[in-house]
Amino acid sequence: MVAIALLIRMNSKGPALFRQLRRGYRGELFWVLKYRTMSIDAEQRLGELEIHNESAGGVLFKLKNDPRVTPIGQFLRRTSLDELPQLINVLFGEMSLVGPRPLQIRDSDKLLAENPVAYARRLEVMPGVTGPWQIGGRSELDHVRMIELDVEYAKNWSLTRDLMILLKTPIVVLLRKGAY
Repeated sequence: MVAIALLIRMNSKGPALFRQLRRGYRGELFWVLKYRTMSIDAEQRLGELEIHNESAGGVLFKLKNDPRVTPIGQFLRRTSLDELPQLINVLFGEMSLVGPRPLQIRDSDKLLAENPVAYARRLEVMPGVTGPWQIGGRSELDHVRMIELDVEYAKNWSLTRDLMILLKTPIVVLLRKGAY
């Protein structure tokens, strides 16, 4: 993890870690940690890039060739190594290893407006570092399918299912399935 942080710092200006406010279990706000994969002004530039959003419905923001992503950031995203700092969120009890991905506030608010029932259901379980969306196709899936997977996970949670997701995650990551 230290080596990754050093690579980020050598590759671009700014901190190695990125933190962003997210909505987690029961709607509680917390700071999710990730390795920084974008330029330091990425949040400010989101508005200008919104018109290029490739996600149908706009609940998620997806841009395959996002100009804000740094060269090392592309590698970290494809390999999911940018998610490693979320293990700290797990240690603090803000996240679980498995569960629905905690959405950015922007995306969470859009989901609430579009589908309040699904919004509430996915907040009934702890958000996870990995989950049904990650093993089901990640960025290849639209937000509707992501929400279906999250709701189904929350309705039918089991330890066996979590173990299966944990076992499938490294395979999906190695195959880079659905990674932008």
